[in-house]
Amino acid sequence: MRPSADEPNEPNAPTPGDDPRLPMRGVAQPTRAEALALPGLSVSRHPVVVSKLTALRDETTPPAQFYALVRELGALLAYEATADLATEPWRIQTPLEPMEGQRLVGGVGIAPILRAGLGMAEGFRQALPDAQVWHLGLRRDERTLRPVHYYNQLARAANLQVCYVVDPMLATGGSAIDALDLLSAQGVRQVRYLALIAAPYGLVALRRAHPATPIYVAAVDDHLDERGYICPGLGDAGDRQFNTL
Repeated sequence: MRPSADEPNEPNAPTPGDDPRLPMRGVAQPTRAEALALPGLSVSRHPVVVSKLTALRDETTPPAQFYALVRELGALLAYEATADLATEPWRIQTPLEPMEGQRLVGGVGIAPILRAGLGMAEGFRQALPDAQVWHLGLRRDERTLRPVHYYNQLARAANLQVCYVVDPMLATGGSAIDALDLLSAQGVRQVRYLALIAAPYGLVALRRAHPATPIYVAAVDDHLDERGYICPGLGDAGDRQFNTL
């Protein structure tokens, strides 16, 4: 397997962008089996997730239903990704008697990558309504496949147990890597990444750049096409959510 395009100085490595229409042409990609063997990767096997993801992929799914599915899948993945959050004892009074329960320790942050990550973030908040939300403006340059920054709120991040970066698509990994770099530079120590579908190429690139970050996805797809789109994929998640096709 050749190094990812996130390592552009590798000798003889093909450079995305040589053909602006086909930036992934000639770029070697890892196999799906290699991606599935990565440490720290959790792929959902929940039948409800599988069913909803199938509906999400269907090209006949209208934008309103597509957005609703993204939101629902975000909530379902949130429950899986938060299963090991730290808690502390907490005394309460039930209608019958006192008892000791548990409550979360520290805050939880959600960092959706704009704009496609908004639906997932809304679903995540169904599971954790009190979570802080910090929007990250990162768009992909379709010629080079590199992320372009245009907005973030991270200067106000504080008192967190963990922050979840959410984005429906992990294709080349550039936006995910930059998002995690931004959070790390801001001093956020515990970060996790969630996507609905991921390409092996992006998973390997993300794991190389952030070897200790847990990754949660609903599915690992087969490859990127020459344009950098995940296959079989679901098309453009942002356009399909917000009816801008």
